[in-house]
Order: sequence, then structure tokens, then C-alpha cells
Amino acid sequence: MSDPGRLTVSVDTTACCAMGRCAATEPDIFGQDPDTGTVVLLDPTPPPALHEGARLCADLCPCGAITVTEN
Repeated sequence: MSDPGRLTVSVDTTACCAMGRCAATEPDIFGQDPDTGTVVLLDPTPPPALHEGARLCADLCPCGAITVTEN
């Protein structure tokens, strides 16, 4: 089996507009701060099974607050 590679997720909480799409789409990677509604990164290096969801969340984020880097 080929190595799926490492994927790293980062968030910019100052850019987050608290829409919650990420937390609703991939709750194993993203949460929301209960006070501000801004993104909380739960898993910066998710397992391969969650890579597609991480990429989708970065694409869906209306504020561009999520960055996915693949090594």
C-alpha cells in the first residue's frame, strides 16, 4: 500500500467569521469556541481517513481561515 502522506491543518482564528461549516462538516478535526463561535482546531495532523474532509473544510471556509498543507 502506498503512503498517503502527512497532512497538516492550521487555522487563523483572527480570520474566522464563526460560520461553523468546518465543525459541522468534520467534527473530528474542528470545533467551535462556545463563547465566540470561532474555530477550534482539535486535530492538526488528522489520520488519512479524515484528509478529504479537511480539504473540503478548507474549500468551504468563507473566510479562508483554514489552511491544509500536504507533505
